[in-house]
Amino acid sequence: MLINEKLLFEGNVAGNEPVLIDYVPPLGDNLGYTSLELLLLSLSSCVGSALLVVLRKMQKHVHVFEIVSKGIRRQEHPTGFESINLEVILSSGNIEVEDMEKVTRLIEGLCPVLSMVKGNVEISYNFTITK
Repeated sequence: MLINEKLLFEGNVAGNEPVLIDYVPPLGDNLGYTSLELLLLSLSSCVGSALLVVLRKMQKHVHVFEIVSKGIRRQEHPTGFESINLEVILSSGNIEVEDMEKVTRLIEGLCPVLSMVKGNVEISYNFTITK
């Protein structure tokens, strides 16, 4: 629902807190997430969930888990992402980079957001693993 005279929207999903979605000035007031920021958050949480499910099935123990996502936008319109890098930061005593490379190939069918974005946007991963 539009809530001001610019581009500030309030998004609601049944049973959850509303989310403010806005645009940068001068078109918006920068009072909420942009649509592309929400896409990065959706991709990160979907990939993160899929990674954790597969790692746990592999009997891998994860103590700390974080994904930092960065998107590079096209210069021409539409100025969506041309590439997205997902930096996976985790702490585990029994996970190696090779495990993470294998798991990222396995999750392609488990994360619907990734399957929608892949093919339209170049997706890359970096892994930081501490013991």
